Amino acid sequence: MMISKQLLLTYFYLFVYIVLSSGVILYNKWVLSPKYFNFPLPITLTMIHMGFSGLVAFFLIRVFKVVSPVKMTLEIYATCVIPISAFFAASLWFGNTAYLFISVAFIQMLKALMPVATFVMAVICGTDKLRCDVFLNMFLVSIGVVISSYGEIHFNIVGTVYQVTGIFAEALRLVLTQVLLQKKGLTLNPITSLYYIAPCSFVFLFIPWYLLEKPEMEVSQIQFNFWIFFSNALCALALNFSIFLVIGRTGAVTIRVAGVLKDWILIALSTLIFPESTITTLNITGYAIALCGVVMYNYLKIKDVRAAQLPIDNVIDRTAKELKMEKKSSDLYLPDDNADSTNSLDSTVDEEAPFIPSTRVSHLGRSNLSS
Repeated sequence: MMISKQLLLTYFYLFVYIVLSSGVILYNKWVLSPKYFNFPLPITLTMIHMGFSGLVAFFLIRVFKVVSPVKMTLEIYATCVIPISAFFAASLWFGNTAYLFISVAFIQMLKALMPVATFVMAVICGTDKLRCDVFLNMFLVSIGVVISSYGEIHFNIVGTVYQVTGIFAEALRLVLTQVLLQKKGLTLNPITSLYYIAPCSFVFLFIPWYLLEKPEMEVSQIQFNFWIFFSNALCALALNFSIFLVIGRTGAVTIRVAGVLKDWILIALSTLIFPESTITTLNITGYAIALCGVVMYNYLKIKDVRAAQLPIDNVIDRTAKELKMEKKSSDLYLPDDNADSTNSLDSTVDEEAPFIPSTRVSHLGRSNLSS
């Protein structure tokens, strides 16, 4: 049985996403780690990403006119883009700083908390309701992360606090994206997202950079290699577009499965590339428990979406039958009942990617696709 070219292309996009996502995380760790390239300035690295991404987006929109800018008013920019950019900058800052203190493997395990953080923020903001079954899944995820943390040999409280704070900042950004942008009816593709949000995030990052890292750069001998930072920013940008391609060709379930596979591959690779990233049996046990909670939660959300679609589908089917009886026509067009309204990257923004737009957000967070 031959595999179609379209299916092969989909698998290729998934493969590229997994390779880029894993590669950029490992690359960031290598650049920031004092044991390797020794560039312990995460805010500076993140600002390089933001500046490069914003510049590329500017040329694509204003010079080459690949896409057109959206109708952005001052009111939308002030009430939507600025707060979203602020929390996005915070999530990148805290998430990348965690690489200085804890291992890549442990960071991936902590990212299992993302659906918990997103659910909590959604309940607080009123976009989701507190349900017993969901709460039990979130509790299971939390227990798994606690067990995994207890089994961490090189546990560092500072790095853990940075990572968890970054996760909650990203969760709030996802919820704000849903609440603010969707209310305005604003849809941003990857290029327009970079065009509007990257420069604003750069400005927000400039403040902590000026206070925390600029003085250190003046007194320390920090090595700077243009090609290292250029290739690092280019990989992050490529990851952003690869995720967009994956979203366009697969459903939400496929993306989440690919994300879980990527996380396991990344944990295994990190222990090989960075010998200090030792993982224990307790680490793996806790992470497996957390993933069970995530999978169960995903299943509940998918069931909710399908249940919400059923009444609409029944109305469509009934209307179709009535029209067929009246018109005696076999050429009636029916909408696709299998359209997945969750076909968006819910867990979509990762510390190493400049920006991954999420204008339709469920509350899965980035548990499986956190880069």
